[in-house]
Amino acid sequence: MNKQEQVISEFRDLFNKMVWLNKNKMEDNLKGYKPSEVHCIESIGKNVDPNVTKLAESLYMTKGAISKMTKKLMDKGLIESYQKPGNKKEIYFKLTEQGKVVYHIHEELHQEFQERDKAVFEQITEGQLESTLRFIDQYSRHLDAEIKKQGLEIN
Repeated sequence: MNKQEQVISEFRDLFNKMVWLNKNKMEDNLKGYKPSEVHCIESIGKNVDPNVTKLAESLYMTKGAISKMTKKLMDKGLIESYQKPGNKKEIYFKLTEQGKVVYHIHEELHQEFQERDKAVFEQITEGQLESTLRFIDQYSRHLDAEIKKQGLEIN
């Protein structure tokens, strides 16, 4: 395995370990909610005026899939839609009080996981973090260009 393959393999393993380690706690604290629903709630909570297009782009899903999910989340009373005055065409979403509870539980879990992993990050220099972030940004921009080149933009 060359270094490039090793980096990609290690990223995949790292991500899978994080998911595996966090899975039970997430499921216990967010019973009744699918991970995709929780991530949609997170995206709505973190974005200004989130609409179907913004959500599809941030979650790497199709607009059709987001439309179905937002309908389910509205039916569950977790989000509601709104329109801006003067723009009756675009529909935006915001969290309900119940949705905010789910959002905050999810955020608290992420804080707990960050605290758990803090010891590793305390051993890393600022320069190492900056270098890692530059690499991730560069690779991400490359993948964005490939997505665009292949016409795989969110529909």
